[in-house]
Amino acid sequence: MNRPIRRVAVAVIVMIVLLLANATYVQVIKADGLRNDNRNSRVLLDEYSRERGLIVAADGTVLAESVPTDNRFKYLRRYPTSPNAYAPVTGYFSLFYKSDRGLEHSENSILNGNDDRLFSQRFMDLFSGRDPRGGNVVTTIDPKLQMTAFRALREGDCDGPCRGAVVALEPSTGKILAMASTPSYNPNELAAQDAEEATAAWNSLNPDSPASPLINRAITALYPPGSTFKVVTTATALDAGLPASTRLTSAARITLPDSATMLPNDSGETCPGSTAGTVTLTQAFQYSCNTAFAQLVTEKLPDDPVQAFEKTAGDFGIDSKFPGIPLPVSTSTVGDIGDNDLAMLAQSSIGQRDVRLTVMQNALIAASVANGGVRMRPYLVDKVQTADLRTVSTTSPSTLNRPLSPDQADTLTDMMIRSEQATAGAQSGIASKTGTAEPGDAGATTYAWYIGFAPSSNSRIAVAVVVENGSGGANSYGGVVAAPIGRAVMNAYTGGGR
Repeated sequence: MNRPIRRVAVAVIVMIVLLLANATYVQVIKADGLRNDNRNSRVLLDEYSRERGLIVAADGTVLAESVPTDNRFKYLRRYPTSPNAYAPVTGYFSLFYKSDRGLEHSENSILNGNDDRLFSQRFMDLFSGRDPRGGNVVTTIDPKLQMTAFRALREGDCDGPCRGAVVALEPSTGKILAMASTPSYNPNELAAQDAEEATAAWNSLNPDSPASPLINRAITALYPPGSTFKVVTTATALDAGLPASTRLTSAARITLPDSATMLPNDSGETCPGSTAGTVTLTQAFQYSCNTAFAQLVTEKLPDDPVQAFEKTAGDFGIDSKFPGIPLPVSTSTVGDIGDNDLAMLAQSSIGQRDVRLTVMQNALIAASVANGGVRMRPYLVDKVQTADLRTVSTTSPSTLNRPLSPDQADTLTDMMIRSEQATAGAQSGIASKTGTAEPGDAGATTYAWYIGFAPSSNSRIAVAVVVENGSGGANSYGGVVAAPIGRAVMNAYTGGGR
C-alpha cells in the first residue's frame, strides 16, 4: 500500500472513530438531557401519544387525568377537580413549559409509564397490542380538608388576596392530609396545547415574582417562625432537666447579654400572672413572654446553651435535609449562632434572628408533640397503581426519631393547651401555639403563625398555618389572622367547634 492510500485509510479510520465516539456521547451521556429538553418534539409526541396516569385523592377523587384529543397530540392533560385548590399537590404537565412542580414532576416516571415497577404492565400492553399507559398515583390528601384549608386561606383576614399556606398531618403516621398554598393557579391553563393560550397563562402568573402563584408556600418558602419556635426552645429546657415550674423573669423588657439590644415582650408589658417579678416556664409559654425565654436560654440552661439549643433543633429535623414527601422541601435552619453569642441565642429562642422554617417543618414539630414525642416521616403518596388499578407499591408509616420523651411531650401538650386558652377565639380540645414574626423591616407586615393539634389527647390531626399579609400590617397577630384558619381545618377533620 503506497503512502497516499495509507493516509486516506488512516483519515477514514479516524473519522469513523470520531463518528462512533460522537454517537456514543449523544446516545449515552447526553441522552437524558436531550430527552428532557422541551424543544425535543419527538419526546413531546411520545409523551402525548400515551395515556398518562391518574393522580387521585385518598377517597379516589380524580385530581389529574389524560383525555383523548383529535389532533397529533393524542391526549390532553386535564385537572377536573378544583384545580386551583390542588395545584400545590398536582403541579402541572405542560407542552411548552417544563413541569418542575408537584407530583407531575416528582412522580413523572410512574405517570408516564417508564418506571421499572410498571414493567409487567408495559409487557402486557405490548403483548396485547395496546398503546402504552402510565401508572396511577394515589395521594394521602383528604379532599374535605384540602378544600377547607384552601377556602380558609383564600377568605382569610388579609390585605388583598391572602399569601400563605396550610399543612395538615396525621401525627401517628405522617400522612399529609392537606397542603394548600395561596395565591394559586389553574394548571389547566398551562396544560393547554395552544401555544398562545399557554404562553399568556404563564406570563400572567409572573413566575419570577416573589409573590408568584407558582410558589408552593407550604414546602418551598422559608419564614421566621416567631413564637411558634418556643415549642423547640421549651423542649430544649425540658431535655436539659429543667421542670415546667422553673422561675423566670416577668419583666416587660430585658437587655441581652454582651449587647445594648433591648428585647421586649410583644405586648410591651410584664408577663401576666407574675409573683415577685417571676413566672413559671408554663406561664411564660402560655402568655408567650419573650423576656422569660431570653433568660431561659441565656441563664438557666446548664453547660453549653448554644449546643443544647442546636441539638434539640436538630432532633426535630432542623438544619437537616428534609425527607422528600416525595416533593422536595426546603431545609429549615436556626442559622449560624456564634460560639457563646448569647444575644443571638436569645433572639433565636423566640423564632427571630436567622431562624427560618417551612410550614411543613412547623407542622411536623406540632405532630411530633402530638405523637408522644415521636417524629414520623411525612408522605404524600399512599400507593402506586398500574393503569388496571393493581397496586405495585404502598407507603408504610415509618419513624424518623424521637425528639421528646413521652413525659416531655405530655408537659409540652399541657403548655400548648394553656396557650390555646390564652388565644383569641380559644377552643376546647385543641393544643396550640401562635407566632407573630417580624420579617426584618421595621413596620413591615408581620408573618402570622399558628401550629396545633386536635384532639389534645390521642390526636388525629396536626396543622401549621402561615399568612404573609394580614390586614393588620405590623399588628397582624397569629392568634387573630392564622388561628381561625388552623381551627377551621382541624374542626373539619374532628367535627369539633360546633
